[in-house]
Amino acid sequence: MKFTNPFRTAFVATLGVGLGVVLIGSVQTLSTILLYIGTALFLSLGLDPIVGWLERRKLPRWAAVLVTVLGVLAIFAGIVLMVVPIIVSQISQLVGTVQDFLQSRTFPQFVEDVNGWLAGVFPGISPGFLTEALTNLQEWLLANLDSITSSVINAGFGLVSGLFGAFIVLILTIYLTASTPSLKRAVYQLVPASKRDRFTGLAEQITDSVGYYVMGQVTLGVINGVLSAIFLAIINAPFPAVLAVVAFFFSLIPLVGTLTGSTIIVLTCLVPGVGSPTTALIAGIYYLVYMQIEAYIISPRIMSRAVSVPGAVVVIAALSGGALLGLLGALIAIPVAASILIIYRQVVIPRQNER
Repeated sequence: MKFTNPFRTAFVATLGVGLGVVLIGSVQTLSTILLYIGTALFLSLGLDPIVGWLERRKLPRWAAVLVTVLGVLAIFAGIVLMVVPIIVSQISQLVGTVQDFLQSRTFPQFVEDVNGWLAGVFPGISPGFLTEALTNLQEWLLANLDSITSSVINAGFGLVSGLFGAFIVLILTIYLTASTPSLKRAVYQLVPASKRDRFTGLAEQITDSVGYYVMGQVTLGVINGVLSAIFLAIINAPFPAVLAVVAFFFSLIPLVGTLTGSTIIVLTCLVPGVGSPTTALIAGIYYLVYMQIEAYIISPRIMSRAVSVPGAVVVIAALSGGALLGLLGALIAIPVAASILIIYRQVVIPRQNER
């Protein structure tokens, strides 16, 4: 008996450790799929307020989901159709300009002209700086040709997998949005009947808060994008439609999104040939004013139905989410933090007060 008990204990402990290792390995293997599911769930909670609003207008659930999904797809298709032709046109114009420039002289003449220009602007640079740089670049490319080729192939596979992942997320989002009520009921039934009402109310408050947060961020992005398109067109900024789309997408990022997008827009206005310092200065002043209005007037009104999160928690949550899951983590970190705050305020603190 003295030998059996230690053996049994060690055997059970070994099984427990092995099961833990298997579970950790399974989570790592399924990390991409779990990320797809989490993204789709986040998006479905964001679309749920729109679906609920359509249901209150006497539309059946399936029709409300269909209208919502088709509306979102139509918006993104419109953005793509608006931006892609402009980008293709500008790239074609740039390639044509470079070709015309190169056809007007031989490559050695081009190198000689650039060397002369560099020596005139930067007197400390040697006259053959560009020639030496091109020689070193050629040697580096030949030495790292295999790694460069594999990187290009991996980038191609990454693009394909990204498109495939976006398609999967779209399908999961449609399914989760359509079946949200049944999924909620299935989860609520797992809770004991004595605690079900309390759990249901808390879960509904969390999901509503996440949905209103997502819709609030999208609304802020739309406001910034529309106002940017109007203002940039008035001041004759370069590519106002493209820059408006940049303003929209960066506004979806909490904390630093509007600032980052505004910086990119202002720097674009400084590009020689298409912008000017005056245009960039006017755009910079506009975005400084807009960011103050957004922070103190627009955002509080739009986010009033979502759970307010203290500034320090917002910063910590965004940094932690970005470190764990990148951009997606930064996007979902704040609603997750808001959900934790709801549990803290309505569950943890009342229990502590009862003791």
